Amino acid sequence: MDKSAKTIVIIPTYNECENIPQMVEAVGALSLPFDLLIVDDNSPDGTGELADQLALTHPFVHVLHRSEKNGLGRAYCEGFKWALDRGYEYICQMDADFSHDPADLIKLVEIARNCDLVLGTRYKGGIRVINWPLNRLILSVGAARYVRIVTGMPFTDPTGGFKCFRNRALSSIKLDQVRSNGYSFQIELTHKIWTQGMDVREYPIIFTDRQTGTSKMSLHIVFEAVHRVWGLLFGNRFRRSPLKRAAKPPVI
Repeated sequence: MDKSAKTIVIIPTYNECENIPQMVEAVGALSLPFDLLIVDDNSPDGTGELADQLALTHPFVHVLHRSEKNGLGRAYCEGFKWALDRGYEYICQMDADFSHDPADLIKLVEIARNCDLVLGTRYKGGIRVINWPLNRLILSVGAARYVRIVTGMPFTDPTGGFKCFRNRALSSIKLDQVRSNGYSFQIELTHKIWTQGMDVREYPIIFTDRQTGTSKMSLHIVFEAVHRVWGLLFGNRFRRSPLKRAAKPPVI
């Protein structure tokens, strides 16, 4: 792998001060050099201030402060713009709570060398979710099937939040026009890239429920996803397949 290509992982935070120091150390210990952008939504527990302190002693850490908590999608879009403006070739996203294993970032980037977007999937070839209650698991698996049926996307885990984008994939999206804000944001970005005919692949991961902090899941987020999926289908003129196959990106 060409280690000269600029690579970054973006992590949105809200009240994650218990996890951020360990996450910084985990990303810094990876064999591939990653920059880390923490996008903090003015966490009342001091996560933003802690991230600033960590950035002083860890040159690969950057912090983007937002004035208020107004959704996962908005946080990611601002982080993506920041990374695109600075020319990163591989732009990853993951949760701050270690439900995604930072070690898997290496494999996501390796696969992304030959495609446009890699989805870390919990459900390809079986279910690999640890410590979730049964009702949460049923909701997640059911949502994945629902998205596949409505949109035609063939992916086993379209709601997952562990991904690696190539620069050209994110650059093809008008981020200011992304409407989703909760977990439907994950579906919308994948749908926009897939319907352009870009190469989207899946990589099986093990997902472990958070050990510290609290989940941001809510009924509002669920309802937004249910309705937004139909909006994506309508916006694609009820087409349930990509428009074309794009040429493969060069290996970097």
